[in-house]
Amino acid sequence: MAHEQELITQVEAGVLWLTLNRPERRNALSPTLYEALLESLACAANDAAVGAVVLTGAGASFCAGGDVARMNRQSQAQAAPAAPAERVAAMRRRTRIVECLHGMPKPTIAMIRGAAVGAGLSLALACDLRYGDSSAKLRTGFANVGLPGDFGGHYFLPRIVGPAKARELYLRSPMLSAAQALELGLLNEVFSPEQLESEVTGIARGLAAGPQPAIAHTKANLNDALVLELAEVLDRECARHVECADSPDHKEAVRAFMEKRAPVFQRPSAAIAGGGKH
Repeated sequence: MAHEQELITQVEAGVLWLTLNRPERRNALSPTLYEALLESLACAANDAAVGAVVLTGAGASFCAGGDVARMNRQSQAQAAPAAPAERVAAMRRRTRIVECLHGMPKPTIAMIRGAAVGAGLSLALACDLRYGDSSAKLRTGFANVGLPGDFGGHYFLPRIVGPAKARELYLRSPMLSAAQALELGLLNEVFSPEQLESEVTGIARGLAAGPQPAIAHTKANLNDALVLELAEVLDRECARHVECADSPDHKEAVRAFMEKRAPVFQRPSAAIAGGGKH
C-alpha cells in the first residue's frame, strides 16, 4: 500500500476498509479521491467477498470536506470556469458516493477520529453506523466557506437529529464534540482512542459474518421506509421476508437456535480467507 495513494483499500475477514489518505490536508477530498471512492464502493456493492465496509481517515482526522486550498486556487484562476451545467453534472457524479454508502446492500460504517466537517460529515452521515473516539469533532461547516452544502447532508441530518436541530447545525455551524455528537445521535458510540479500531473491527466483522441476504434486505427495508407509504413498505417487507425464509441462512439459524449454538452462515471463500487489496 503505497503512501502516495489517496485511498487505501484492504479487505480483511470480509470487511472492506477504505482509508482516506491525505493526512497532510486532513483528508480533504480531491478529484482523485472522489473517483477512487466511487469506484471502490461500486465494486464492493457487487463483491460477494465483502460483507461490510468501514470508511475512515489516515492520521488525526476523518475528513475535512472539500479542499479549501483548491477552492481558493480555482477562485483565483484567470481562465473562465466551466459552464454551470457542466459543473453541476460533475458534482452530481461525485455525490453518487453517498448514494453508494447509503444504498449498497452491505452495512457501511464510519470510523471517526478528529474532524468530520462539511462533505466529510455528509460522508459519515450516509453510512449506516458511525463510531468515534474522544477526539471526534463534527461540523456542517458549509456556511463558514460561503456555501449551502452538498453530498446529501440535507437529506441525512434532519432524519438523524430532527428538522429543528438540523437547521441549527446548518445555519449556525457549531463544532460538536464527540460527547455532543453522541447525545444527538450523530455517533452511535464513542470509544477511547486506544479502543476505537478494535471495537469497530469487531462490529464490522460481526456484520460481515452475518446472514448477508437478510442484512441486505433489512437495509433495503429501512431505506424504503424513509420515503414510501406504510402499505408499500409492508408489501416489500413481506416479499423480502418470504425470500429469506427459503434461504440456507435461515435454515441454519433455526437449526443453531434449536441446538443452542452460534450459527455458521455461508461465506464466499475469499471472505473467509480475508486479506489483500480490493
